[in-house]
Amino acid sequence: MRFSVGYSTGCSPSFVDEIIKRRESIYEVYFSWGNFPSGRNDQTRAAGLTPWEAQARQIRDVSKIAEAGIGLNLLFNAACYGERAQSRALFNEVGDTVDYLLAYNLKSVTTTSPLIAKFIKQNFKDVELRASVNMGIGSILAMEYVAEYFDSFYVKRELNRQLGALVRLREWCDGCGKEMYILANSGCLNDCSLHSFHDNLVAHETGIAGMDNAYAFESSCSKYLSRPDGAHRLLDATSYIRPEDVHLFEGLVPAMKLATRVHRSPEAVLRAYIDRARYVGNIADLLEPTHTAAIYPYVVENSRITSEMAGGVLSYTNENQAIIRLEEDYAYQQNDQGSGL
Repeated sequence: MRFSVGYSTGCSPSFVDEIIKRRESIYEVYFSWGNFPSGRNDQTRAAGLTPWEAQARQIRDVSKIAEAGIGLNLLFNAACYGERAQSRALFNEVGDTVDYLLAYNLKSVTTTSPLIAKFIKQNFKDVELRASVNMGIGSILAMEYVAEYFDSFYVKRELNRQLGALVRLREWCDGCGKEMYILANSGCLNDCSLHSFHDNLVAHETGIAGMDNAYAFESSCSKYLSRPDGAHRLLDATSYIRPEDVHLFEGLVPAMKLATRVHRSPEAVLRAYIDRARYVGNIADLLEPTHTAAIYPYVVENSRITSEMAGGVLSYTNENQAIIRLEEDYAYQQNDQGSGL
């Protein structure tokens, strides 16, 4: 299995070096460009850098990745583009950006907008168009609705462990000349009621930051998993795939996406999934968003998780006492240096 890895100007320079070092296992590197709204942060607002310094760093890093022979995937995956969503100005900017990045081994674009997909398909014939995971595509019917716009699809997170359903989607894609991918380490809650609202906030974060805001938004996942039984709920309320189980998806997808753009330790995520050795540590540390603080003082020790496959469904349980209260297990605190606690 190869991996699609997220880059941002907030990542350390060592992460770019790690990507290049492991290029044989890297399918592509995905990123948003400049101040374009996306599913994550404005790339010109990296901590400690002016907007011009951040953009210069992004150009330098993208160039370095491309020179290593790694393909690039550009994100136009914001949940909302506001009043500009259908404007000529937006499409002119999209076209200029794609045209510029073609010189840097740009291979594909991931977007939530069928109009952006349509525009790129009409003007850049060799660029693959991919439907974002934020579109929530989880059925053949959903794929058929937008098949004219997209060459490939990210399948919604909730199907990650439903291998029987993924096989059916794979068969449809094969018959229609399409491709599909999955996101391996999402910490988002399944069927989150606030996911769309949160994505819209992120898309408008620059404008929101300049307002006199009455309330702070607290994500539902943090509140939900901060409950006393939150560590237990993490196993089945999320859809992550353990590094040890990646082999189950060989032949179903050509690559798995790793969420690393705002992760505090993207190198650790990369090593865990590429090496696929027995990962010892708190599984929450590999997720994005990570829920280490939410479930504290508990950890979910990955090496103790019971993994079962039945009826085409992968499930994780606590039968092997994977959930540990740190205050009651001093030896675990002493010996586990990988949890980040």
